[in-house]
Amino acid sequence: MGEEIKKGLMGVTVDETAVSKVMPEINSLTYRGYAAQDLCAECKFEEVAYLILNGELPNKKQLKKFEKQENKERKISKILVDAIKKIPKKAHPMDVARTVVSIMGLEDKETRDNSPEANMRKVMRIFAKTPVALAAFYRSRKGKKIIPPKSNLSFSENFFHMCFGKVPNKDIVKAFDVSLILYAEHSFNVSTFTARTITSSLSDIHGAITGAIASLKGPLHGGANEEVMHMMNKIKKPENALKWINNALDNKDVVMGFGHRVYKSGDSRVPTMREYFGKVAKIKKDKKFEKIYDIVEKVMIERKDIHPNVDYPTGPTYHLMGFDTDFFTPIFVISRITGWSAHIIEQHAANKLIRPLAAYNGSKHRQVTSLSKR
Repeated sequence: MGEEIKKGLMGVTVDETAVSKVMPEINSLTYRGYAAQDLCAECKFEEVAYLILNGELPNKKQLKKFEKQENKERKISKILVDAIKKIPKKAHPMDVARTVVSIMGLEDKETRDNSPEANMRKVMRIFAKTPVALAAFYRSRKGKKIIPPKSNLSFSENFFHMCFGKVPNKDIVKAFDVSLILYAEHSFNVSTFTARTITSSLSDIHGAITGAIASLKGPLHGGANEEVMHMMNKIKKPENALKWINNALDNKDVVMGFGHRVYKSGDSRVPTMREYFGKVAKIKKDKKFEKIYDIVEKVMIERKDIHPNVDYPTGPTYHLMGFDTDFFTPIFVISRITGWSAHIIEQHAANKLIRPLAAYNGSKHRQVTSLSKR
């Protein structure tokens, strides 16, 4: 009897965390004990970022200080701006995200200091500067002038301002804020585990977040929201949706935006994001993607009993907001920096090098023959 192999570490508990949990008793993702959908209803993204990083929701004074710190760190260096301008226009924005965090690591004077205090200062810099750098590339690749951050705008408002040169109405901003809250953290997912693994070697936070971004790029993780939009663009119009999804299932094609390893009866984030998807569609007077969404969802549940995950409503919501499809996952990045950072800090606090075993299934011992006899 050989060793039992747990492919993908399925069902293996490797460590403890106080950052987040999907609580089965309420079938909900929770951050520090608070249901994510309740945080969406009561808080703006900055409050949730503070909660994830500090363990408690902020009072007014703490929030003001946190926002002031984030605001102060927004400006990016001329070196970074020049690097962004030189990046090939056709580069994937996720590769740009990875690169800009790496450059920040080269510039940061505290890169090698892994003390809790230094790490929190670096977190604030990465958190504040990454959206600025990504928005700069968003403009640069279109041949447009880079728009610097504004100090009198919220985190979400500022991102819209830097990408489009204007801030949309408050309902669109709220929908964006909700998406950031829902994407902010999700326990030991692939990218978070990557960040913790890198951290376990006592590497630096910039390196850990760079690795996490590389992991998030994949379509089985963060890249799914992009794939959802590609799927909807293939379907083109609601009249095609029923035939398209049935053909996809008949051909055993993978339908992106559905299923989740953690949730057994549907992703608890979906109802909230679906609601805001509907609100954005109404504001934009475009119900096409909602209709496609509903038809595909209905067939997936009826035929496969597979429910949508949060990427399914988020993709078309970002599209309606005006973002390019390949920018959907980088938006995920600017939110998830909070969750990654909390896990990196937690890993440092009780570190053990992550070094699993592998069951060898290669050749038995062999003798080496000289080159002339091979």
